[in-house]
Amino acid sequence: MFTTKIKAGQLWGKNKDDLKKQLVDLKQELAQLRTQKVAGGANSKLTKIHDLRKSIARVLTVTNATQRSQLRLFYKNKKYLPLDLRPKKTRAMRRRLSKHEASILSDKQKKRQMHFPQRKYAVKVRLLWFFEGWICWYPGEVGVGVWSMALTSRQLIY
Repeated sequence: MFTTKIKAGQLWGKNKDDLKKQLVDLKQELAQLRTQKVAGGANSKLTKIHDLRKSIARVLTVTNATQRSQLRLFYKNKKYLPLDLRPKKTRAMRRRLSKHEASILSDKQKKRQMHFPQRKYAVKVRLLWFFEGWICWYPGEVGVGVWSMALTSRQLIY
């Protein structure tokens, strides 16, 4: 009979048979306490029932976790995983193309990229004014470069 709470740390080192035996013992004790409660036992039985139910839950949690970890090891290098071992994510994320599938180009796209590559050019611009985090440009012959702004410090970085 187990009258004290069972700690999960004690359960992790046990094997499957020990956990099953302990679960059966806990369930038998719980059944006895419930019959005593119906027969008119003391109120202290209620706290023992609560502790037993939580101990049963801990044993079941440890058995399920060890079983899942063993299954993960079994399916580690297999092509397919069971659905409950796959990452949950969201429905849209699960249906999204993989990185490899997204990077594949069709023959038409390959030809288009080969014959018409992205053009590289520079733009000549002149700074007209800088006010309240906004930059206004107009084309001119001042210089060539890429300009950007820092809105927080209101300084021009180039």
